[in-house]
Amino acid sequence: MAHINLLPWREEAEKAKQREFFTTLTAIALGAFAVVFLVSQVYQLRIDGQNNRNQYLKNEIAVLDARISQIKTLNEKKNELQKRTAVVEQLQRSRNVGTQVLDEIAKVVPTGIYLVKMEKQGSSLQLIGKSESNNHLANMIRKIESSDLFTDAVLESITANDAQSKLLSDFKMRVRIKGLTDAAITQGASK
Repeated sequence: MAHINLLPWREEAEKAKQREFFTTLTAIALGAFAVVFLVSQVYQLRIDGQNNRNQYLKNEIAVLDARISQIKTLNEKKNELQKRTAVVEQLQRSRNVGTQVLDEIAKVVPTGIYLVKMEKQGSSLQLIGKSESNNHLANMIRKIESSDLFTDAVLESITANDAQSKLLSDFKMRVRIKGLTDAAITQGASK
């Protein structure tokens, strides 16, 4: 039999199979790389889109925060103006209080009561005077309680003075003027 050397052919066939294997392996590696790259790009686009939406929301939240701070300052100014308006209204109501008090005193003081001194302290009025009888004082208290301007009449003291005539007794009475508050008066005086 003739000697035929088949080794170079087998080596050639093995080399061809190796080339085919490496080519297939390279193609698969490139395909896998392409798939991974495309998937990463898709997810990167989704992340970028979400970041853009988040940034848009942050910008809108900043705009709304600025509006909220403006609303807070406007509410503070509104409250301040309401307080000032209340003080002005209180001062407007109490503008003619002196005249009204004197007019009302003339109505509620019956005969037999003599006022010696009147002191106004905030919204209260202290009356110091002399009375011929306790009945006259009781009538005066009833008139004060039914008055449109006065309220809360409190008789602080009644004293009989022996040195003077026994017919007259000294009294002190405190009366509150309706519609006046001490806080509004002191605020109005300080401005």
